[in-house]
Amino acid sequence: MPDLTLVMLSAGSSSRFHHKAKKQWLRIGDIPLWLHSTNTLSQLHPFSKIIVTVSSEDLPYARKFSDSITFVEGGLSRQDSLKNALLHVSTPYVLISDCARPCVDEAMLKRILDASPQAHCVVPFLNVVDTVAYEDATIDRAHVKLIQTPQCSSTALLKQALQTDVEYTDESSAIKALGGTVDYVLGNAHAKKLTCKEDIPLIPCLKAPCVTPMIGYGFDVHAYEEGKPMRLGGVEVHPTIGFRAHSDGDVVIHALIDALLGAAGAGDIGEFFPDTDARYKDIDSQILLREVCTFLERVGFEIRHCDITIMAEFPKLGHMKDAIRFALSKTLGLGAHHVNVKATTTEKLGFVGRKEGVAVSATATLNYLDWKNV
Repeated sequence: MPDLTLVMLSAGSSSRFHHKAKKQWLRIGDIPLWLHSTNTLSQLHPFSKIIVTVSSEDLPYARKFSDSITFVEGGLSRQDSLKNALLHVSTPYVLISDCARPCVDEAMLKRILDASPQAHCVVPFLNVVDTVAYEDATIDRAHVKLIQTPQCSSTALLKQALQTDVEYTDESSAIKALGGTVDYVLGNAHAKKLTCKEDIPLIPCLKAPCVTPMIGYGFDVHAYEEGKPMRLGGVEVHPTIGFRAHSDGDVVIHALIDALLGAAGAGDIGEFFPDTDARYKDIDSQILLREVCTFLERVGFEIRHCDITIMAEFPKLGHMKDAIRFALSKTLGLGAHHVNVKATTTEKLGFVGRKEGVAVSATATLNYLDWKNV
């Protein structure tokens, strides 16, 4: 069945995982779980198209990982995300899986695809081996199935089945409600879905995150402007001569944000906080830094160390370095010994030497969250 689209659902809030990092962004080696699961299936079958749904807040970052995947903004529910994805599906069949079910093997996928011509939806399942009770009555477990993904469906019928306000937990439920046929094939006990942290030891195909640190570099400059306070690293260092900028002009934080985003491969400060956006007019840059820290946590990073060099002839900053360091450490949630601040001049050379503005360089070191030990 070559004329088949893969849809990988990866837009959930991960609320049951109970961690600041979303489970779809946990690193398997050095790639996120959603990409690991997508690659696993794409290596088993030549899909005509691959679609990944991602939340709106993570969509720009996800797009940096591949130019061959079609990324679609997810909705408020699994079904909404699927409906958004189906707008981009033109093949007669569609295989839909959850990124949190990473251990689908070749034999399981083959059983699903081989059965697809015989039904509108093919569903992998597991038999129940324990006694089952429903509303205090024991029922025959031979009639109970534990449903898994991926599921292969007729695209046209699935699109029709989802034109409803009824929320279905999977594709087979929607197709069955419309009167379509559903076929069941044996799944795989190893193809367990990662829902909460307690599931981690039960999913054998997930290797630990890479331990190699990521290092990013940032650089920023701002010219002086009278009539506003100067803030560096969140600390006021002069009351009346600040910086010309769309935000408050905290050049230390701006360089640090670029270093953090650089280490994560996430672009630059202008992509996150464009100076054409009125929301960021005169904003306290500490707010921007906190937002970047939240983003990094959400997509599976931990900040380890920052090193900052401030180049300025004015004002003299030697006595302010520790105040800046402690302020930044609190915003970053780091021990103060993991934030280093240096101040220097440019020996009267260049725009800094002419006292026209301040330049800052910054480096930041990140690690992937060690989710094996969360």
